[in-house]
Amino acid sequence: MNQSGQVIAIDPITSQVIQGALENIAIEMGHKLARMSYSSIIRESEDFGCALVDTNVQQLCESTQSTPLQSGPIPGYVRGIKKIFAERGDDFCPGDVIMHNSAYHGASHGPDIGICIPVFYQEELVGFSVTTAHHLDIGALTPGSCGIVDAVDAYAEGLQFKAIKVYENGQKNRQVWNMLRDNIRATEMVVGDIEAQIAAAKIGADRYIELIEKYGLEKVLAASEDLMRYSETMLRSAIEKLPDGTYYAEGFLDGYLDSPDPAKKDLTIAVALTISGSDIKVDLSGTSPQVDRPINMPFEGTVDCAIYLTLRSILLDSNTYGSIPQNAGLIRPIAIYAPKGTLCNPIFPAPTIARFCPGNVIADTVMKALSQVVPKQVSAGVGNLKVVSYSGLDNEDYWVFMDIMEGSYGGRNGLNGMDAVDTLYANTRNNPIEDIEAHYPLRVNRYELRNDACAPGKWRGGIGSVKEVAFLADGSISLEGDGHKYAPWGFSGGSEGFVGNVILNYGTEKEKSLPSKLPNMVMKEGDTILLTGPSGGGYGDPFERDPNLVLHDVIDGYISLSNAEEAYGVVIEEGNVNVEKTMALRNSM
Repeated sequence: MNQSGQVIAIDPITSQVIQGALENIAIEMGHKLARMSYSSIIRESEDFGCALVDTNVQQLCESTQSTPLQSGPIPGYVRGIKKIFAERGDDFCPGDVIMHNSAYHGASHGPDIGICIPVFYQEELVGFSVTTAHHLDIGALTPGSCGIVDAVDAYAEGLQFKAIKVYENGQKNRQVWNMLRDNIRATEMVVGDIEAQIAAAKIGADRYIELIEKYGLEKVLAASEDLMRYSETMLRSAIEKLPDGTYYAEGFLDGYLDSPDPAKKDLTIAVALTISGSDIKVDLSGTSPQVDRPINMPFEGTVDCAIYLTLRSILLDSNTYGSIPQNAGLIRPIAIYAPKGTLCNPIFPAPTIARFCPGNVIADTVMKALSQVVPKQVSAGVGNLKVVSYSGLDNEDYWVFMDIMEGSYGGRNGLNGMDAVDTLYANTRNNPIEDIEAHYPLRVNRYELRNDACAPGKWRGGIGSVKEVAFLADGSISLEGDGHKYAPWGFSGGSEGFVGNVILNYGTEKEKSLPSKLPNMVMKEGDTILLTGPSGGGYGDPFERDPNLVLHDVIDGYISLSNAEEAYGVVIEEGNVNVEKTMALRNSM
């Protein structure tokens, strides 16, 4: 289909060649963005996204090595920019570079700044090249761009960029850049990362034009539509295999467990998933009302991405279906509804900066609802992540480090849960200890798996990690996390997982237990923070677990001898399974 809406025929071979070219454009954008970036959150953790979008705001491709929570919202960024431009009477022009981060206009949250370059070919707007990335500071009330858990509205979360042209007609808007430099911490690092985004987006625009020049605009658009129809057809085919009906599940958030206000804690995520033919509707009615703290989630940019990614990952598993083009076709069979004024669809200016962990609970709860129809394609409940901001002053300059502490997966049909990994809609990597200690006045004292904390099941739950960090100079810390009260759910007879915790100055006279959300707190030289991630739930009856697998878990130090007997009914003596005693114990239990 061309820009005028006429259907253009294209042969499947050319379509696949163009698909490969589009995917390589996005991958090249991502690699070069990572290589050019200053901060470890982009360079090491790969918390960024790159994509090409057509003029109808349909995503054509995305950088597969980056996190879905960055690439997935990109069409929403463009939709928000177009809406603001229409309201202002602005136009897209060659040479424009637009900066955008409004959580109420498609952005995932404020720190995920989008850079959008309109792509022109023969003076015609043919699409958009977009990069997004998480930035270490956007001028919020306290240092860093995570753990701003005490923000009361969107204005307290930092600078809001609503479709701002940082380049106009090819000319740099220096006043905008001056304002940016004057109002953020760690200026050189943040500005350097934004400039890296611009360079990567320009690469995407140039490559897209080269592709159009090679095949012609109509053929590229026809191939893009053909690929979107293919992705849509594959997902619809998978949905049609499922029994019609409505499947309900609930998930739970800690919220602010230390708050005296009951409306801010023990919060519910409600999911009613209705399958009808080749369509799925996800209704979030029954979810708790929005709160005046930043764990609300943008409906477009977080909630929708959590749902799209979970459904696509479960129903079109790559081991079965291979590589499915990641484009707008994958969202066409899915409708999402969330009542206004709830955690899943807040009303401006409700704060949203700490939306990550709640969004992961949405994804987990969608999987829980889907487990009723595809029990062999899901995992048990996942252990949520922690996002930590470390900061301090070096004379007049701030240093800021952001660390995404991994979670864990629940057990799966035929496989143990994955230990110490990012889960569901996160796909970031951990930071090497050497990189942390080389750049910041921090020392990592411990970084290991939890002891004796993996959920029993025929397929055990994944194990959370433990990380202890010491301050080598005065500074501060802030934290957003979840899963300190509600353990990951077990499935089909498997046991619940294990909750996480945070301890200040563990093993000293100053030891103190902290909640899962921590606003900026002063740390003195020598102070330590001990972070423990949740462990995922177990899958299946633990008494059906192969005793030799239990033995290996004991040998690897994952579980104790007593746990092997109590949870699995497996007796281990002198480093071997006692088969007779194991059979007798299991029969008695």
